Amino acid sequence: MKNWRRYAIYYTAPGPLGEFGSAWLGWDIEAGSVAARPGQHRKLPPRIDALTQTPRRYGFHATLKPPFRLHDDSSEDRLLDDLRDFAASQPAILLAGGLRIASLDGFPALIPGGPSQVVQDLAARVVQGLDRHRAPLSPEERARRAPERLTQAQRDLLDRWGYPWVLDQFRFHMTLGCRLPDDQVRAVIDALTPHLEPLLPDPHPIDALTLAGEDADGDFHQIARIALRV
Repeated sequence: MKNWRRYAIYYTAPGPLGEFGSAWLGWDIEAGSVAARPGQHRKLPPRIDALTQTPRRYGFHATLKPPFRLHDDSSEDRLLDDLRDFAASQPAILLAGGLRIASLDGFPALIPGGPSQVVQDLAARVVQGLDRHRAPLSPEERARRAPERLTQAQRDLLDRWGYPWVLDQFRFHMTLGCRLPDDQVRAVIDALTPHLEPLLPDPHPIDALTLAGEDADGDFHQIARIALRV
């Protein structure tokens, strides 16, 4: 068992979509290693390393419970046990409309192509149901979230749940790059679309939760991928 700096609960895509996302970002969260980029990725936008620098260390994922330090009264084993119990109580879900690639506030990302309340509800249950394992934010951690730039509702979420973009502020997304100017994000979307579209089922199943740990270098690794109830 490694001494992880932080933990997070993600959705990670299996199969060809997950393989493509790992290769595109350059980090395989499941293997916990650098992902080789196939030749076809070199035909995609130039400066791929720069385009994917920010999200690379997190791996290809959608955040359900954002990264957190483990509470002094918890342990990885307890967190895993609770996550297994939680997953067994939650039905797998389907995102009608699948996923589509779009700009999310300037970030190229996969977002729901249809109604997303079902995954928003799941994320809220993950955030709330496992929060006893999260250590309170330190003053330094809180300051890094620039609370003066947040709305009052977002500050309340930050103070209660450790992150401002949860519950009603949550938006399901799988980031594919750094924030870019409009013309550049459009170019990335146009280049990725023909590669991604064949990999995106409709509806899109979300049938497992991934517990991830952050190593000393800031890279995230899959600890366990736990199936939701069928």
